Amino acid sequence: MVTDESVLRLENITKTYPGVVALKDVNLELRAGEVHALVGENGAGKSTLIKCCTGAVVPDSGSIIVNGQRFDAMTPTLAVECGIGVIYQEFNLVEELSAAENIFLGNEIRNGIVVNQKAMATEAAKVFQELHIDIDPNAPIKNLTVGYQQMVEIAKAVSKNSRILIMDEPSAVLTNAEVASLYEMVRKLKSRGVTIVYISHRMDEIFELSDRITVMRDGVKVETLKTADTNIDELIKLMVGRELKETFPPRAAAPYGETILEVEGLCGNGLRDISFTLHKGEVLGFGGLIGSGRTELMELIFGVKRPESGTIRLNGKPILSKTPGDAIRHGIALVPEDRKRQGAHLELQIDQNISIAILKSISTRTVVNRKAEESISERYRESLRIKTPSVKQKIKNLSGGNQQKVILAKWLATNPDLIIFDEPTRGIDVGAKYEIYKLMNALIEEGKTIIMISSEMEELIGMSDRILVLHDGKITGELGKADFSQEAIMNLASGVA
Repeated sequence: MVTDESVLRLENITKTYPGVVALKDVNLELRAGEVHALVGENGAGKSTLIKCCTGAVVPDSGSIIVNGQRFDAMTPTLAVECGIGVIYQEFNLVEELSAAENIFLGNEIRNGIVVNQKAMATEAAKVFQELHIDIDPNAPIKNLTVGYQQMVEIAKAVSKNSRILIMDEPSAVLTNAEVASLYEMVRKLKSRGVTIVYISHRMDEIFELSDRITVMRDGVKVETLKTADTNIDELIKLMVGRELKETFPPRAAAPYGETILEVEGLCGNGLRDISFTLHKGEVLGFGGLIGSGRTELMELIFGVKRPESGTIRLNGKPILSKTPGDAIRHGIALVPEDRKRQGAHLELQIDQNISIAILKSISTRTVVNRKAEESISERYRESLRIKTPSVKQKIKNLSGGNQQKVILAKWLATNPDLIIFDEPTRGIDVGAKYEIYKLMNALIEEGKTIIMISSEMEELIGMSDRILVLHDGKITGELGKADFSQEAIMNLASGVA
């Protein structure tokens, strides 16, 4: 039950970085038992604001008041003591440890000085069962998909019985079935009096779950509204400062060109007898639940893993990409779903990230032509609207959406013929999504071909020319535009049809 009791209040929070004002005099109040949505474009300041609440970032000025107690700054330990928990958009898991060990990391169950692994596995299993998550508590994190890793993050936060729980894009990598479980969990926590800060770019989630919504833009709080008193159009206008007339930009329908990719009888990496064709100038969508084999298929095509059997033909010629380098030379690019672990070198500058796949072409022997590197990077900064004061900025200092744009720029610099987008707009705001969709359409118009994996039904339907659906490592069906529907995709993804 929502009350008027203030459990957390931010007063005049300001935070600056070199060349960037991340937050400016932000005031925000959270009430007991409410789901308070925080929305805004990438770079609006949402993540910086929640990091101030959890002690990951120290504000330059302002105060944080928790249950009437005033602090100039938080520390991670103090935040936990105050009952503040957080599920970050980017995972904070130890890959070599098990799911159970991650949940109890720093708070291990012990018999004397000995860690009781069995007890932790038992307790973790109870949390997973409560959240309707089918995960082996003893499974190493590194062996779990991104979606399951996200569910471990959620379970870890829930297990600490936080009274204020911050969720930063908790559903970004989840499919519809997992999202339904997430909704149930949020409502259950709310019924227990837990206050939830819910950050999401998915408007349907915001209206489904929240009581109030705070909109941020360019580091400033624009407005706080009751969810019942607003609508999607008003929110988008407040977020981006303009109206977006369409969710998906129009693309002129064109007849398919020649066959560019043929996959026949492909097996391995958890897949069985995968066969399909891809035509030049086509956006081929791949749907399916987490664990269905979509990403595993792209790993075979891109040379991350080797197939056990089957054939891949590119432009009529059989290819065997033993490494991603081979795939790049064949004109294939892969934008991965996990940008931090697989897509970006966080400690390198933006220009270094963009040039890393084309170093040979801009180098003389072992010396990189830095002017060429900077020129290429500046071109993509402008064309992709990457928000940064300089391409010399480290990519780790960018928002998630702008990091994704840098990764796109890296692959576009290789001038590929076939681009694989694995969850291209994961964690990206509505305005930036539209820009990426326009970019994808422009690539098609330039004669490129796209494979797109997406867990967002609207995106899959809105951007694809055809959709192939996987279930348990096999293709269960193909849908043409006339047959697109969420029901049809879910039936195939569930193995029903």
